[in-house]
Amino acid sequence: MSEETKTNEENQKSQLQADALPITVHAQYVRDISFENPNAPDSLRTELANPEMEVNVSMDARKIEDKNIKNLYEVALTLSATAKRDENTLFIAEVIYGITLSIGDMIPEDQHHPILFIEIPRLIFPFSRQIMATITSQGGYPPLLLNPVDFQALYIDRFKDEIEKSKKQNANGETIN
Repeated sequence: MSEETKTNEENQKSQLQADALPITVHAQYVRDISFENPNAPDSLRTELANPEMEVNVSMDARKIEDKNIKNLYEVALTLSATAKRDENTLFIAEVIYGITLSIGDMIPEDQHHPILFIEIPRLIFPFSRQIMATITSQGGYPPLLLNPVDFQALYIDRFKDEIEKSKKQNANGETIN
């Protein structure tokens, strides 16, 4: 058997295995990045008190229509941080990290939502966290190392009304769309 034939067979086998996976990642990317350092260099003096930090995490997901890929989605994870000392803003940093993925047919459509808002942010958080650490250190500050995020708790908090409604409909034997 020639090397070319072996390589083609291995590629086909690899593609079949990828097609059998429940989630396929098509791309990961920085969608937007921003760093403001409005009071530099005065804000970089080390003898001053430690700043107060406000950190926010949010997620968004949308379906992308594609004639070749079924169940194609984009998920965007936004990390934003503001550091203040007294009334002075030291820095404002924001990273929006995106991923496009498709979900295989073996996962029922009613399970897509929690995957998109829990599992995918959990998957891409380390990448966006690293970018946030890099931009804060490039801004002259110690790297901002964010703690792990409980995306399941965020999901439950954000969608608690829909979850309760779904549970009630299931208990009544109604169909959920």
